[in-house]
Amino acid sequence: MPPIDRSDRFVARAEHSLLAELQPVVEDNLHRHLGVAKEWFPHEYIPWSDGRTFDGPLGGQPWTDDEATLPEVARTSLVVNLLTEDNLPGYHFAVAEFGKDGAWGTWVDRWTAEEARHGTALRDYLLVTRAVDPKALERARMVHMSGGYDRPDGFSALHAIAYAAFQELATRISHRNTGQASTDPLCDALLARIAADENLHMVFYRNLVEAAFELAPDTAMQVVRDVVVGFEMPGSTIKDFGRKSAEIAIAGIYDLRLHHDSVIMPVLRKLRVFEREGFGAAGESAREELAAFVAQLDKKATSFTDRREGIRAARAKRETAAA
Repeated sequence: MPPIDRSDRFVARAEHSLLAELQPVVEDNLHRHLGVAKEWFPHEYIPWSDGRTFDGPLGGQPWTDDEATLPEVARTSLVVNLLTEDNLPGYHFAVAEFGKDGAWGTWVDRWTAEEARHGTALRDYLLVTRAVDPKALERARMVHMSGGYDRPDGFSALHAIAYAAFQELATRISHRNTGQASTDPLCDALLARIAADENLHMVFYRNLVEAAFELAPDTAMQVVRDVVVGFEMPGSTIKDFGRKSAEIAIAGIYDLRLHHDSVIMPVLRKLRVFEREGFGAAGESAREELAAFVAQLDKKATSFTDRREGIRAARAKRETAAA
């Protein structure tokens, strides 16, 4: 995402003031979240009796390729999703920097705890079912976490909130579709449970953005424009992410069409960004830029879908010939 110009100190002060004005909304949505969030336990979704000791100090059995019974693309997506969750310390620090007092601080800690539960559950599932090479998984974790996480230059608190609204929805869809692609009912049930959490997180952040539009429409519009135009998944720094995301897209787990139709547009419709009135020149300009970008994204999604059909047909032909 290109750096956001924050040379205007008035804008910076206005955003700080806006975050303070949002505190009552944060508190209301924190209480709403705690009222609807359901307690669940990762250990109840793991087939522990299927587990076996690995090689190493305990003298178990080394992992072999033939133990990986899940489709390869499902394993790829599971690992990407897990490595993304592993960078949680960086995400926590990035949002906690905006303040740890009051309802916002309580929310940040609660959100962190729920996201940590997802990482625990995913790793337990992958290791107990011996779905992936445990040594390769640990090495990938070390590399990814050692790189840390940094917010894009100039990312304000409202930018972080708006980004989370879109990202949590994208993550929900990725988890849900990964579970279905796994062909394993246990994996599907686990990821459906995780996806339910992600949906509640999305609603929390989206509600805050909606409130920001009422308080400072021009600022909110510019922030949404920045986030949508520069959107990247938080796992984009994972090694070989480009190749992995391409395979995930070809499989239909998460692609440009889903990103446009099931992530960007639903949030924009809920926020009523194209129907709202009362914008100043800056807000109108940002809305026009956003509309142009979304239209171009729609075209790219259609182009990708067409190309994917060709890729799938070519692969099927090769597989038939090899058989």
